[in-house]
Formats: sequence, structure tokens, C-alpha cells
Amino acid sequence: MNGASREALAAARERLDALTDSTSVDAVQLADELAAVTALLDREPSLRRVFTDPAQPGEAKAELVRRLIGGQVGETTVDVVSGMVRSRWSQPRDLVDSLEELANIADLTAAEKTDTLDDVEDELFRFGRIVSSNTELRAALTDRSASVSAKIELLHRLLGGRAKPATERLVTRLVTAPRGRSLEAGLESLSKLAAERRDRMVAVVTSAVPLSDGQKQRLGAALTKLYGRRMHLNLDVDPEVVGGIRVQVGDEVINGSLADRLEDAARRMAS
Repeated sequence: MNGASREALAAARERLDALTDSTSVDAVQLADELAAVTALLDREPSLRRVFTDPAQPGEAKAELVRRLIGGQVGETTVDVVSGMVRSRWSQPRDLVDSLEELANIADLTAAEKTDTLDDVEDELFRFGRIVSSNTELRAALTDRSASVSAKIELLHRLLGGRAKPATERLVTRLVTAPRGRSLEAGLESLSKLAAERRDRMVAVVTSAVPLSDGQKQRLGAALTKLYGRRMHLNLDVDPEVVGGIRVQVGDEVINGSLADRLEDAARRMAS
């Protein structure tokens, strides 16, 4: 997103956080309603152009929001969307992308309130790995000819009772409304958003053998020192990984052993 849209999204996220801090706000309902508004604007390009037209007064656009969705969603959702259309957007599509992001954040906030956010992070990562390694499953979930109800039923069989409710809701929304993204890219984006709720970076750690608890703690501490931020570890095992361990943080990849690379880097940072 360009400058204007980034600022508008930042303001919307602050407003969302302020609203969901209230115990009276149902974050799950808010997520569902924001997702419904996202779907509406995604299929109505003329409407999203109206809502992002800089020539139209912000209050007029907010009033249009109220007339359009006021009787169908809660007051909190109307408040969020009204505030967003008052803002300036670089392009109409940015408004829709931002609404979708707020819907996902609301679901993650619900998980945070029930102290299950860490579980949701891990489940999103593991599900992404399952999809990447199972071509038949990926094909079934991304088949454009398959009905939405069939995909929802498949996901419920896979995740129902095995994953946290927020994980199932997030994955189901991604699969049924991919909005042009690959399934893998969407899952990665959700994982990063979940980590951000804890102000942590995500390190994807692939090791030749499972790491012990002590190794995981030392690795997490070394990466935290190296990057200056708390680190969430997504762990995977691949016997063929070169050097015994592979760590990816964003676009940066560190190959080699834990002792030879990461602990050495941590010592340099501390000296």
C-alpha cells in the first residue's frame, strides 16, 4: 500500500484495538461482519469507488455506510467501516484489503482474549505445511468448480475439534474467499498477522531432528538478541536439511548448525 492507504489502515487498526478492548464487544461477531462487508465491496467495484472517492465528503460516505449496512450488522461494525471510508485511500482495492485484514485481526483478538493465540499461530503454520505436502488436499481446497459448502465441510472434517475455533474460522474464510491469493500465501500472511499480535517476528526453523526444549529456548534467545524483537518459532523436521538446521526470518535464511551460526551471532551482538 502507498502512503495514504498505510495511514488509513494504521488508523483503522488503532480504532479496532480500542473497540475490542471493551469486554462488551464480541470480537468473533465483529470478524464475521467485517468479512461480510469485505465480500460485498469485493464484488461491487462501483461501490468501493464511491467509498474511496476523495471528491466526496467523508461524512456523506459514512452516512451511506450507515444506510447500506446499518440494519444488517452491529453498531461496532458500522463504526469501524464508517471511520475507514472517512479516510483517504490511494486506490479502492486498498479499502477492501484493509477490511479483510481487520476481520482477521478481530478473530485473532478473540483468540488472544481466550489465551489461545499461541495455539492458533502454531496451527496455522502446521496446516500450511500439511497443504504444501499434500497435493490432493490442496487441489480439493483450491478447486474453483467445488462448491463453498463442500469446502467448508471438508475443512470442518479436517479441523473441527482438532484446532482452535479461531484457526478454523480463519482458514475457512481464506479457502472460501481467497481473493486471488494462493492458499500458501494466505496462510503465511495469517501466521505473520498472528505473530504481530504478540509483537513478535516469526522464524521458520527446519531441523534434521526434533529440537529439545533446551535447544528451542537457546535458539529463541539467540534470535531475539540478533533481531532485537521477540521471536515465535515455527518448527519443522526434514532429515535432509543441510547443516542440521535452517532458519528463515522473513527473506533472510541462516543455514548451518545452531552452535556454529546462531550462538556465534548472539555472542557478537552481546560484545
